[in-house]
Amino acid sequence: MDGVTIVNHPLVQHKLTLLRKKDISTKSFRELLKEIGMLLCYEVTRDLPLADVDIETPLAQMKSPKIAGKKLVFAPVLRAGVTFADGMLDLVPTARIAHIGLYREPETFVAVEYFFKAPSDLHERLVIVISPVLATANSAVAAVDRLKERGANDIRLVSLIGAPEGVERMRGVHPDVPIWLAAIDQGLDENAYILPGLGDAGDRAYGTK
Repeated sequence: MDGVTIVNHPLVQHKLTLLRKKDISTKSFRELLKEIGMLLCYEVTRDLPLADVDIETPLAQMKSPKIAGKKLVFAPVLRAGVTFADGMLDLVPTARIAHIGLYREPETFVAVEYFFKAPSDLHERLVIVISPVLATANSAVAAVDRLKERGANDIRLVSLIGAPEGVERMRGVHPDVPIWLAAIDQGLDENAYILPGLGDAGDRAYGTK
């Protein structure tokens, strides 16, 4: 699908398999989520522009590349997105953070916002939305809607897994937002959970169910 990148790196796929298993501990789930976040960050930032700068090594002066252009904002959708973002911050510790609190209304599956806090200069930054599961895409769409309202104009979305329905909806509503995923699964069940999926990522990361 245009605008969608499936990251099939062996380490990502291996860790995703471990993450899916129902009998892993909360601690292991959280650790794997952070590790995959770091690996996917590597992929989603692969095309960041570089510019040569003058530096001095212990032996000589030289020109060497550094990241140029827009600075990064990581925008995790609470709750599980925070652990995912922690892995990305290990790679890019200077990134700013936008926190987006959304929960899924259990009857209608509509995303309800309860918290939003972001840097004031979103229009000057590349914003990477982190939503571990792209099921109906209601939360991801709402997060991008809110970020655009606040001025963001260069947005990317990173998820662990997606359902075809969610991916198609996200691309239909926000075709300017490219998506990175580790896998696209079979589809949604009657409760709008992804099959075969990995369950509720927030509950599994924090032991709340």
